[in-house]
Amino acid sequence: MSSRKGQRDAARVVREQLARERRRRRTIWVSAAAVAVLVIAGVIGWTVWSSQRSDTFTTPPGANADGTGIVTGGGPVTVDVYEDFLCPACNQFERTSGATLEQLVAENKAKVVYHPVAYLNRFSTTEYSTRSSAASGCAAAGGKFREYAKALFEKQPPEGSAGLSNDELIDIGAGVGLDRGSFGGCVKEGTYRTWTEHVTDEASRSAVTGTPTILVNGQPLADRSPQGLTAAVAAANK
Repeated sequence: MSSRKGQRDAARVVREQLARERRRRRTIWVSAAAVAVLVIAGVIGWTVWSSQRSDTFTTPPGANADGTGIVTGGGPVTVDVYEDFLCPACNQFERTSGATLEQLVAENKAKVVYHPVAYLNRFSTTEYSTRSSAASGCAAAGGKFREYAKALFEKQPPEGSAGLSNDELIDIGAGVGLDRGSFGGCVKEGTYRTWTEHVTDEASRSAVTGTPTILVNGQPLADRSPQGLTAAVAAANK
């Protein structure tokens, strides 16, 4: 009798062990399936986000082939200027060397590509970097990118503020000769906000970590003075 009871107990222990093993395997499979679903959903979500951020944007007239900046001039040396309209150091560079860039363009020594990035939105309560960059795209559409960019720096708001309102951005455009109706509509509709995102994203992918960043034929410019800029362009042209 005790032998049969022992056999039943042993069989019961085996059944319980098998049941526990089946539950363990079921849990593993369910967890693996859940992880797979999350991975697939993440890949799909990233793909959609990436395509929206990278592929769907409106490029203003005057932009380069990949839509990352506004081109002025056609000289043999390319100068890339990465600037944020809320950046005080960019304002200083414009004041000290902006005219030198224009002279190099006028003398057909350089082609200048301006990349208005939106790195400093965190220093504005209204995403001023994005709004001003997008507005500069509207100015490019009106054929006055440089005039507008210089005026933005002249009226640069302090970091940490709300920045200039859209109406003020429109007033600045009208002040440099842009049509208030078409330019104003472009600013209010945010026509070039997607372009600003594209310019900013591509700058980050190109390892541009701050503003202003100046490249002469792809090489960082250490001396951003008029003399340093002129010398770098002359050296690159040899």
